[in-house]
Amino acid sequence: MLVSMWMTRELILLPPEATISEAAALMARHHIRRLLVARSDGRHHRLVGITSAHDLARAFPPDVNPFSLAARDHHPRERLSAIMTREVRTTSPDTPIEEAARVLRAYKIGALPVVRGGELIGIITESDVFRAFLEMVGVHEAGVRVTFEAAPEEDLAGTVLDLARRHGMQIASVLSMEHDGRHLAVVRLLGTGADAFVEDVWNTGHRVLSVLRAGPAAA
Repeated sequence: MLVSMWMTRELILLPPEATISEAAALMARHHIRRLLVARSDGRHHRLVGITSAHDLARAFPPDVNPFSLAARDHHPRERLSAIMTREVRTTSPDTPIEEAARVLRAYKIGALPVVRGGELIGIITESDVFRAFLEMVGVHEAGVRVTFEAAPEEDLAGTVLDLARRHGMQIASVLSMEHDGRHLAVVRLLGTGADAFVEDVWNTGHRVLSVLRAGPAAA
């Protein structure tokens, strides 16, 4: 799964010459927490900075919410260029979604502008990454999700495929990960043979940690 599959392409932008008041009004209108600052010719955009709700809050008087109606009585004359972050971490549309998540977590930031060939084409936020993860594990879909311990060198795909075929189940997804020093498999399946599948997981020497069911297909 790539950043391009989850990023927002309809960008909300302002030039660096825009005022802080204009930025606050735009962010309030669109209910966003960060605003991309870019130079644009109408079709192409070049990223020059990013500003956040926190940046704007510091630019207004301490007793004024910059996104409230009361803020209309205050008009800070500073330009966005005065408060924006200029050294912006970015990503590319072909970056794996998990790498974007790693960067967001490592640098404690909430969003990454998406740039291709120097042109700003999108933005991906922590909320987008959460949506991708939820779809990846099929949280909204019917089925059964089995989590069990596996050996690090094990042919996990082969093991799961063999068991699923044996019990007439369809594999929706297979994930593997390291957690607390253990190698875990998370398998989502569709079909009616869940109980027999889980029993066979135990019989093949694996420790089952959880079995979660959702919807009629998990019966």
